[in-house]
Amino acid sequence: METRFSSGLEELQMTILQMAALAEEALRRATKALLQRDDSLARKVLEEDRQIDLLELEVDRHSLRLLALGQPMARDLRFIIGALRIAVELERIGDQATNIARRAISLNSRPPLPRNGALEELADTALVMLHTVISSFVNQDTDIATDVCKMDDVADQLHSTILKDALAYMACEAPAVERSVQTINAAKSLERAADQTTNIAESVIFIAKGVNIKHHCQEREQKTGAGNG
Repeated sequence: METRFSSGLEELQMTILQMAALAEEALRRATKALLQRDDSLARKVLEEDRQIDLLELEVDRHSLRLLALGQPMARDLRFIIGALRIAVELERIGDQATNIARRAISLNSRPPLPRNGALEELADTALVMLHTVISSFVNQDTDIATDVCKMDDVADQLHSTILKDALAYMACEAPAVERSVQTINAAKSLERAADQTTNIAESVIFIAKGVNIKHHCQEREQKTGAGNG
C-alpha cells in the first residue's frame, strides 16, 4: 500500500509538471504571437488549450485517489492540497494565454501600433516568473518561491505603465483607440498570469513549510518559523 501511495505521489507530481510545461509554452507562444504579429502561433495556443484543461482533471483524479488510498498526513497531505491549488492556477494561466492569443489575432489584422517596450518587458517578466516558480516546485525551494513573489511588484508596475501610456496615446490618436484597448486587455492578461504564478509560489511554500501565506507572499520571511510537520 505504501509503495502504491508513493508511486501515486510521483504520478501526481509528473502530471503537474506536464501541465506546467504546457502552460509555459502556451504563454510563450501567445506573447510571441502578440509581439511578433504571428497568427499561426496564436492559433496553436487556442488549439492546444484543451490539453491543459484535461490535465487539470487528471490532477483532480490523482488527488482524490491518493486521499482515499493513503489517508495522508503532514507533508504528503500538504503536497496533495498544494498540487490541487497549483493545477487551478496553471489552468488559469493557460486561459490567460488564450486571451492574449485572441487579442493578437485581432491586432494582427490591423496596422501595427508603435513598439511598446513596457509590454515586452511585462511579457518577459511573466515568463521568467512562471519558469522560476516551476523550478521552485520541482526543488521545493521556498527561497526561489519568495523571489517569484517579489517579482510580482515589477509586473504590477509595468502593467500600470502600459495602461497610462495607452490612455495617453488614445487621447492623441483617436483611430487607434480600439487597438489600444486590445493591447490594454492583453497586458491585463499578462499581469493576471503573473499573479497566478505568485499564487503557485504561495502553494510551494505551503507544501514545503506548512505555512499558509495565501495573499501575503511577500511576508513569508516573517512567517516561516513553523516546522515541516
